[in-house]
Amino acid sequence: MIEALQFPFFQHAIVAGILVSLAAGIIGSLIVVNRMVFLSGGIAHASYGGIGMALYFGIPVFLGASLFAVAAAMLIAYLTLHDKTRSDTFIGLIWAVGMAIGVIFTDMTPGYHTDLMSYLFGSILAVTDTDLWMTTTLLGVIVTVVLFRYREIVAVSYDSEFAMLRGISVSFYHTLMLVLSALTVVIAIKVVGLILVIAMLTIPVYIAEKIARSLWQMMILSGVFCLIFTLSGLWLSYRYDLTSGASIILVSAAALILFVSVRHLTKKIVKQ
Repeated sequence: MIEALQFPFFQHAIVAGILVSLAAGIIGSLIVVNRMVFLSGGIAHASYGGIGMALYFGIPVFLGASLFAVAAAMLIAYLTLHDKTRSDTFIGLIWAVGMAIGVIFTDMTPGYHTDLMSYLFGSILAVTDTDLWMTTTLLGVIVTVVLFRYREIVAVSYDSEFAMLRGISVSFYHTLMLVLSALTVVIAIKVVGLILVIAMLTIPVYIAEKIARSLWQMMILSGVFCLIFTLSGLWLSYRYDLTSGASIILVSAAALILFVSVRHLTKKIVKQ
């Protein structure tokens, strides 16, 4: 892998892995704590509609996917806040319709797009300078929002009724977290693809949650774990010529199985 560092595309891949891992650690923690995993899954798959429309209208894919994902996030936020009993139905509907729109617009786009599968399963080795700048900007926005609104986010995440009594707009922060999740999903698609992105946002968080004692510790540990899994998966994909996104997720899954097994064994030993 050391010899691969001389290639610009591999350098870009490593930088992208670092940036996306940090963003995924922060937003993934919020997704898990607020029980938004299914909501984020709906946003991730719905964003394919933005990819298809971007290809058809000839605009940057990142822009098309971002706009579509944010629109889907705001729609999901509105529907889930006003009718929680049918939230799963709304999410499933948006999930399916978003992907259907993407497929239809892709079918109508002249020519064959050889990189279309990269949006489904990721292509971290194809990251461009523009992707890196956009990812850096988004990470800056995420860190800024979390730093300046940490107390409100914690209050809404752990006790929304108490937050409401304190005068905090629960609906606003709920929507804000979903919008940030949507944007994080879009940048993570380049690394692992929309099919696997939820695993990237949840597996490191699950491990970190069992160790951390606070939300900010969970965010930091999640980012570190995600970075380790991403770089390890990147090395495996380079070493054995495998798909990078799938390699990253399999490394994450293996680490999760190992963590759960060791933790279970440790508890058994302590009880004895």
